[in-house]
Amino acid sequence: MRLLKKQRSTERTGATIAEVAVMMPIFVLIIFAMFEFTRMAVLRHTADNAAYEAARIAMVTGGTAQDARDEANRILNIVRTNGAQVTVQPAVITDATEQITVSIDVPMDQNGWILPKFSAGQNIFATCTLRTERARTR
Repeated sequence: MRLLKKQRSTERTGATIAEVAVMMPIFVLIIFAMFEFTRMAVLRHTADNAAYEAARIAMVTGGTAQDARDEANRILNIVRTNGAQVTVQPAVITDATEQITVSIDVPMDQNGWILPKFSAGQNIFATCTLRTERARTR
């Protein structure tokens, strides 16, 4: 009885090695893709948050467009974002400004971790528009 069990397990060894050899590259590719798509999700949420927080900085009395850009870049640097473009409209904020729009564009070509092939040519775009809290001059 024991002799039969040993024979069966040794006969199957070659098939197991072949199955692992076929499936391992696919499994590794899936793992790498998971890392890339996770990075993309982190960048998307960080860009959304950075646009909102930058608009909040600029909407109060005394806030400037440069303050908004600095805040957005500070938040984007937390996750080590490369090549992000931060745009604040209007470029000069006065007491008559009624709303502020902060736009952030993050190129995925420069922000991939392992294989940027999954996200090559993609950009993450986030924008936030807030009304200002300034005293209106008449």
